[in-house]
Amino acid sequence: MEPEYSNDRSGDLAKPEPTGIERLLRRRIRWLILSLLFLVTVINFVDRLTLSYVAPILRDTYDLSNADYGDIVSYFVLGMMLCELPMGWLMDRKGARFGFSFAVIWWSIANSLHAVAQTKLQFSVLRFWMGTGECGNYPGGVKVIGQWFPPRERAYAIGIMNAASLVGGMITPPLVALLVLRINWQAAFLLPSLLGFIWVLAWRRYYRPPAEHPFLSDEERTHICAEQDELATAPGYRELLRLPETWGLMLCRLLVGPVIQFYLFWLPEYLTRTRGYTMALIGLVGTLPPLLGDLGSVGGGWLSGWLIGRGLTTKQARRTMMLGGAGLCALSLVVVRAETPVIWWGAICLVYLGHYALSASMFATVTDLFPNRVASRVTGFTGVAAGFSGWLFPKITGRLVDQVSYVPVFTMVAVMPLAGVLILILLTRGRRRATWGEDVR
Repeated sequence: MEPEYSNDRSGDLAKPEPTGIERLLRRRIRWLILSLLFLVTVINFVDRLTLSYVAPILRDTYDLSNADYGDIVSYFVLGMMLCELPMGWLMDRKGARFGFSFAVIWWSIANSLHAVAQTKLQFSVLRFWMGTGECGNYPGGVKVIGQWFPPRERAYAIGIMNAASLVGGMITPPLVALLVLRINWQAAFLLPSLLGFIWVLAWRRYYRPPAEHPFLSDEERTHICAEQDELATAPGYRELLRLPETWGLMLCRLLVGPVIQFYLFWLPEYLTRTRGYTMALIGLVGTLPPLLGDLGSVGGGWLSGWLIGRGLTTKQARRTMMLGGAGLCALSLVVVRAETPVIWWGAICLVYLGHYALSASMFATVTDLFPNRVASRVTGFTGVAAGFSGWLFPKITGRLVDQVSYVPVFTMVAVMPLAGVLILILLTRGRRRATWGEDVR
């Protein structure tokens, strides 16, 4: 287990001579750590999204139906759901340095093997394998941010890390289109996998927990430790599941998570089959929604802080952002019904903006309601909930598209975020920050 904050430097590693980058960031090591979390989240989403942009080719080459594709996608989310808690346990038990290294290598191997898959079974097995590794990204990221950032900076840091998923979304369409058109579809899986292995080398070089980091200054150590709220006793999973706050966050993410997964995994298919877009055109315009999503993630986190500075309580600011984001997600109804490209493309962009503004405040609410020592486990619980709905929803989507149309699917993703936010508000109404004394309740 990684040590907590301490001024005892006796166990530190011998300090090597810092490089130019390390000298530049010597008093801002936490931002170097955050940049590594940002990069791995970009790689994570490029890896997971590549399949959706190659899907039209794979479906035609291997004669896969919408239901087949939905099943393949669901196995990825099933892997994430089943291993969310084990991966969180690994991060806590072995530390984020080892945990992230293992997770990235594990999922990168699975992603690279997509290049040799040919059947629904093979793709399903590889997607499941890949999901068992990629699920470590957010529990590990929340853990690291909790260790390296004081409470007042965590929401902003989480927003930056979460924005990386959209950067991955912006990079993936042109990258996949370029690799497929210039080389072949197999290259679209192999290159991002190589980047994962390179990232692990950088992570092993630069990451240590704060108590061990050889380049952490006393000034930054004092800043990181300010306002820390560690627990005298760490509660177990059973104690966490007794709290309505835990269930509110789980149910909110269960209903919010499938929305963006639908757009990430099914939008290229929808644009190709229903709107008649080519891969080159999708690669050209497909960067716009993620760009708005980045604005929603980072800007939403900043706006939440601005509202707090204007006199709103933290709870009021978070709820305002989540309800506003859910309202924009309802524009999914416009996406499927509008005929003018400018209108339905604009609606897609606003759905992305709303979803990521909502998500930034939803993840920040974890740190609002729970002390740092249990925040990663609560995040793991929400990941299990999101994994269950993410596993089930693609199956429902594939069958609805085959037997009806995209209309009922877009209708569902329009109303689910608002339902999730309202449930979270109901279950946390009047609740204060969860605390434990020497005796765990």
